[in-house]
Amino acid sequence: MKPKLLLRIAAILMFLHTIGHTIGALSWKSAPNAAVAQVIKEMEINRFEFMGRETDIASFYEGYGYTMILVLLFISALLWQLSIENNRKLIRLVAALLIILGVIEYIFFFPFAAAFSLLAGICATIALFKYQKD
Repeated sequence: MKPKLLLRIAAILMFLHTIGHTIGALSWKSAPNAAVAQVIKEMEINRFEFMGRETDIASFYEGYGYTMILVLLFISALLWQLSIENNRKLIRLVAALLIILGVIEYIFFFPFAAAFSLLAGICATIALFKYQKD
């Protein structure tokens, strides 16, 4: 498989990850059971002062979710661009960061999310090795 194709597969994997994350970020307040509903309620009602603004943990959680949508979308676009321009140093960096992201997602979230990042990181790593052979 050519490096260009591997990087495009990685880009598509990360775009699919973005779609899944977006669905989750937009629907996180839809509690599947009473216990989760109680946690969400507590996240919303316990307000505190932070850097001159009154806020709650739910706002932070929601903001991080929206921020990650943009980060994942950026990674998708970056991988697609790297499939056009052979920048080995940047591919190396992105591949390493994707693998680290996958490990973090596995530890703190769930395997399905981690699989997208890990597979994209593996594709980028293989593309890098193929570029180095050329």
